[in-house]
Amino acid sequence: MIAIDNILVSDDVVREQFVCDLLKCKGGCCEDGDAGAPLEKAELDELNAVYEIVKPYLTPAGIKEIESRGRYQYDREFGWVTPTIEGKMCAYGFRDANGIIKCGIEQAYYDGKISWKKPISCHLYPIKTGKTKAGEFVNYEPRDTMCRPGCVQGKKLKVPVYVFLKEAIIRKYGEDFYGVLEQIAERNNSEKQKK
Repeated sequence: MIAIDNILVSDDVVREQFVCDLLKCKGGCCEDGDAGAPLEKAELDELNAVYEIVKPYLTPAGIKEIESRGRYQYDREFGWVTPTIEGKMCAYGFRDANGIIKCGIEQAYYDGKISWKKPISCHLYPIKTGKTKAGEFVNYEPRDTMCRPGCVQGKKLKVPVYVFLKEAIIRKYGEDFYGVLEQIAERNNSEKQKK
């Protein structure tokens, strides 16, 4: 484990390699899970603020789910989460022409309509974060089958997880945190090469 302030980072975040392969996984992380996307408390206000702008990007089924069950809901195990369509795809998702699930929130962001990209849990995936009494933890947790193409592509391109998720890590923890993580990763790599 790597300790930065009171945040414990799994060694796998710097040791393993990953690059999403959307043509193969089809954005499966947006529909494969026990609940919708985990939301931080501040993100509830973000969802309320952007919903009407994001709504045109959503499917009729997604809109129906959101408007009948709420823009977010509380799950006993995961806390605040996005609603899902029939317990599967995130209600904020849609399928593109290639059958890849895309995020309506993120599409509105790319179109310059909003300044919030998407929930941080989605942006960080396959990194998952959480809290314990000792502090916060950051783990690399790709799904065995669904994320296998991303693991293969990461190894092929030689892109460490922390590099692939640089923007998301900085968004969550800041530039200084990322800089320290990068230094630790580089030091670990140079020590490994000396052996």
